[in-house]
Amino acid sequence: MRTLSSASKQFDSDLAVFRRGAAISPEVADSVAAILSDIRARGDAAVAHYVLRFDGARIKPGEFRVAGREVAEAGRRLPEARRAALKSAYAAIDDFNRRARPADWTARNRHGAEVGEKFDPIRRVGIYVPGGEAPLVSTALMTATLARIAGCPEVAAFTPSGADGRIAPDILAALHLAGVGEIYRIGGVQAIGAMAYGTGTIPGVDKIFGPGNAFVCEAKRQVFGTVGVDLLPGPSELMVIADETARLDFAAADLLAQAEHGSGRERIYLVATSQRIISGVAAAIKAQLGRLARSEKIDRVLRDGFLAIEVSGLGKAADVANRIAPEHLQLLVKKGAVPGLVKSVTTAGAIMIGNETPTALGDFTAGPSHVLPTGGAGRFSSGLRVADFLRRTSVVSYDARSIRAAWPTVAAFSAMERLDAHGRSVSIRIPGAGSP
Repeated sequence: MRTLSSASKQFDSDLAVFRRGAAISPEVADSVAAILSDIRARGDAAVAHYVLRFDGARIKPGEFRVAGREVAEAGRRLPEARRAALKSAYAAIDDFNRRARPADWTARNRHGAEVGEKFDPIRRVGIYVPGGEAPLVSTALMTATLARIAGCPEVAAFTPSGADGRIAPDILAALHLAGVGEIYRIGGVQAIGAMAYGTGTIPGVDKIFGPGNAFVCEAKRQVFGTVGVDLLPGPSELMVIADETARLDFAAADLLAQAEHGSGRERIYLVATSQRIISGVAAAIKAQLGRLARSEKIDRVLRDGFLAIEVSGLGKAADVANRIAPEHLQLLVKKGAVPGLVKSVTTAGAIMIGNETPTALGDFTAGPSHVLPTGGAGRFSSGLRVADFLRRTSVVSYDARSIRAAWPTVAAFSAMERLDAHGRSVSIRIPGAGSP
């Protein structure tokens, strides 16, 4: 475990070196570009080729879409405990995000004109659900539920299959619960390419949502502009800020949980007010690691992606958090310090407060979507919300009285910007209008 002191003169440069380890390499970018170009040129044939190459599944284009009977069967075979868990998480996600849906509004501006905004659902959206060794069932709910609340007319979900061509039944059941009927057994860059460009069997989408590995994240970056993308949520990040009131075994468990994703690009941070806390958490991690099923993958993240930072106080901890902009931030600090920290930290994707609030609650069932900004993007973007599935349109309506009130301002701007046609398009509507 690497340890830095925020008081060190080398802190900024050492932190930058550590963070560069998670950056997308030129090799990844070039590989993604080649795959996307091939899909754009060859459509279904290219998609089938990459599904076989990367997932080992020999699937014909007519088999890309999951049949309704397969989805229904997955729901029927789901054990009752899992069905209950899906329904419970769905209800919490629905309740939280329904409160945040923007509403249309109208008002009168200072000229007396009617102005306002209206929000319309995006016509067709694509949702990416990571599969493989860790099928992210929760992602299906954390994305598709928001699309349903927004009222998107068409929602298409993409998730990789196994070599046998079958999708994890838990993912199918979650998508069915969230109201998604169009599901494709396609993952990786090929899924992003199919969504962006469309193929003979797969209609393109207007906007792509969902997290993914480095290749998926880079593919979303490269297709942006052809289609919209939500954000670029890549490998998981967690920062734990701990003072003397933190349960060190809890902090260790939470850091291990986010390292568990195991791609090797995860970044986990422990920001502590003393070296004693750092040493205690390190010992707790060592004691717990051997009990975990994915310990080898976790150990790789601990070696390459774990950084401890000693700070002089919680004010400095907030400064470090704002600089890193972590995806998840846990505050294991004394209660009296919480309000000030929450106010001071302005770049975290999600903040979890107290020893009893592990990030895993946010991952699965607390309510907010777990699709959050990573890689420092929290400096300028927020986690996924219903508004991301909507288009905002401003609406303006003037009448004879209000346009006359606005005319002096328009005339002045028309002159300043040397755009006389702009000014005339207003004055022509006002009998007797001249220069103000």
